[in-house]
Amino acid sequence: MRAPDATGRFGRFGGRYLPEALVPAARAVEAAFREAWADAAFTTEYRRLLATYVGRPTPVTECARLSEVLGVRVLLKREDLAHTGSHKINNVLGQALLAKRMGKRKLIAETGAGQHGVASATAAALLGLSCTVYMGRTDARRQELNVFRMELLGAEVVTVASAAGTGTLKEATNAALRAWVGETEDAHYCLGSALGPHPYPWMVREFQRVIGDEARAQCAERLPAAVPDVVVACVGGGSNAAGTFAGFVDTPAALVGVEAAGGSAVDKGVPGVLHGFRSHFLQDEDSQVLEAHSISAGLDYPGVGPEHVHLAETGRVRYTGVTDHQAMRALELLTRTEGILPALESAHALAWVVDAAATGELPAGSTVLVTLSGRGDKDVQQIREYFR
Repeated sequence: MRAPDATGRFGRFGGRYLPEALVPAARAVEAAFREAWADAAFTTEYRRLLATYVGRPTPVTECARLSEVLGVRVLLKREDLAHTGSHKINNVLGQALLAKRMGKRKLIAETGAGQHGVASATAAALLGLSCTVYMGRTDARRQELNVFRMELLGAEVVTVASAAGTGTLKEATNAALRAWVGETEDAHYCLGSALGPHPYPWMVREFQRVIGDEARAQCAERLPAAVPDVVVACVGGGSNAAGTFAGFVDTPAALVGVEAAGGSAVDKGVPGVLHGFRSHFLQDEDSQVLEAHSISAGLDYPGVGPEHVHLAETGRVRYTGVTDHQAMRALELLTRTEGILPALESAHALAWVVDAAATGELPAGSTVLVTLSGRGDKDVQQIREYFR
């Protein structure tokens, strides 16, 4: 996948739509990232931490029993085995190193499912930075254990609530951006997904492309065709999918991004601007942004990263949505056939595979790689409530 153009756009989407007070800060992040990403000393330290702290490369697991049930060969890229339990740590470590290089002393972050918040608190502790994490009231309640983990790591967790909102990621992002306005001299905004103003969608994808690069090399070692027939990843903002697709976009593999049916911004959204970037957002006839719904806190954002909309428009990636019920059915199937409890986000990607195999959309014998973006330990309370 290519870098955005000079204005930070992927095709018609992306860009930088910010209050005047934040434009210099965003430009400084872009300049620092361009310089750091070309600096061997920075990338060497980043890769050292990925290997010695995160535990990379994460493995690819062959799912023999699940494959037998579905009639297709299923491989999982195991980001759930990365330190802190998800792919989020790849991006956060890169941004935390960048913050140190810029002379910042604090990370500001937002989180929905809590995984990005835990990763941010972890990186801040490792590198001696302070950290404030903004989290919607509803998300904080359904991810109570992750709130405690962030606080244990030394982060301040600010719960965000508004009378008109639903207490989810959209409100947390609003609050984090407002906080950054007043702290640009001392703080770096550590955005957690492949969205937001330029350079964040591009920068986050580059920090996450380690997923796709590793998976492609691992597939080349074990598959006769070197690449799987289909590569699948869940999409909320789209960071794990962007990183995964980056490794396969120039191969014959079909690429599928799976959104929550109640938050399918690629398919159901229309062009608009929110949180500093142009993309597809769920909106009413008056262009008011609608709330998304998903059982997964990480997938109920009303928009999607701009590069994903561009990839959909060019036809390189197909995007689709699955329901809460489909995701929970897939979660149960993977857990009982392979002993792997996926995050609710990842269960959406698996659900598409389960249904596509059943309908014949995936021909028998196909090889499918699914990125398991995180582990389901954080979701156990919700899973128990769902099945009771």
